[in-house]
Amino acid sequence: MKHIRIVSVLFLLVVAAGVEFAAGKLEKGDYVAVIGDSITEQRKYSVYIEDYLVMCQPAAELKQTQFGWSGETSWGFERRMQNDTLRFKPTAATTCFGMNDGGYSPMNEAKSQHYREAQTKIVEQMKQAGVRFIVVGSPGCVDVQTFHNHNREQAEMYNKTLAALRDIAREVAQTEEVAFADVFEPMHDVMEKAEEKYGKDYHVAGPDGVHPDNNGHLVMAYAFLKGLGCKGEIGTITVDLSSNMAQATEGHKVLSIQNGEVEVESSRYPFCFYGNPSKTDSTRGVLEFLPFNQDLNRLMLVVKGGGSGKVNVTWGDSTRQFEGSRLEEGINLAAEFPTNPFSRPFQRVEDEIRRKQELETPLVKQTINEIPGVDRWAPAAKDPLERAAAEGIQADKDLQQAVTVSVIPVKHTIKIDVVK
Repeated sequence: MKHIRIVSVLFLLVVAAGVEFAAGKLEKGDYVAVIGDSITEQRKYSVYIEDYLVMCQPAAELKQTQFGWSGETSWGFERRMQNDTLRFKPTAATTCFGMNDGGYSPMNEAKSQHYREAQTKIVEQMKQAGVRFIVVGSPGCVDVQTFHNHNREQAEMYNKTLAALRDIAREVAQTEEVAFADVFEPMHDVMEKAEEKYGKDYHVAGPDGVHPDNNGHLVMAYAFLKGLGCKGEIGTITVDLSSNMAQATEGHKVLSIQNGEVEVESSRYPFCFYGNPSKTDSTRGVLEFLPFNQDLNRLMLVVKGGGSGKVNVTWGDSTRQFEGSRLEEGINLAAEFPTNPFSRPFQRVEDEIRRKQELETPLVKQTINEIPGVDRWAPAAKDPLERAAAEGIQADKDLQQAVTVSVIPVKHTIKIDVVK
């Protein structure tokens, strides 16, 4: 444990000393490839990333395809990426390798070299293919509660390996001047804090210690969204009670205001969370240990003219009371009202995203993956497979369009009552 912390501090000192990573951000129309092993193939953090890209809209008209492959390593992906991922022509990409690369055993020089070379080759091939924005992600951690049949000693051993791989991924990103996402550190940090609150039965890296439930995948999504340069500004709604006026930033439109009741139409959604916080299949339980709302999910309400006393704010079916002075500074509606008018629309869009990503796994792993082998032993069969692959990619694009049109503007009302 101390070794992991020392390594992290050393890297922070290096960064503070002037070492910089390539800054980047998503641009209108970017097409993001989310790449990784069986953890990616779970289609959880990849869904949360796509949720954010299409609903929270850090840039307009974003699209995504996930390329998870169970049992994959960085060198395995490097050998096949020309055949599958790059034929989709992404303009941005995230990678998440290391869990299998470490061999579930202590680190050694051979592993280190193999991983470094493969990660470097992946970035180089992406650059050559015209991928504009690359985020090299680290592996996450294994769970100290559940890994290796609940063997904490084995978990701590392998987390040292994963932390070392994380450091190599960071070095590759720095050398290649691309972005980096540290998945390991926030997962490890949340795991420690969640165990203290929820007890030993609450895992963050999954019941097998490797494949997280929804809680751990939200942490992973957070790391990658930060790596993708997302800033978290969903919007600001400003209400002046004294003048009976209201205004909103881009993505939101004030339709009416009367006696402190403001009707708004929003085309940008806040990210929404679900479930019982004490359960690992919920995305709510880790929020107090993870600055997701603060860093990535700010839908702000600013109320002027409310005085210095108590003010009730009703949004959807919930009412909360705030000090007037706090409302003047602004509150984050997304954080203060976990269930809100966007909860159901958000879930409907997420259902479309899940349906799309379910197609992507067999498309990549079966149809497209068969092409090189068939070309070697039955060249005549290659053309039909190429046509099937092209049709599959088009079907994925059609489902992407279905996701886009499912993001329908939401009308919602914010009611503000000054307590007499």
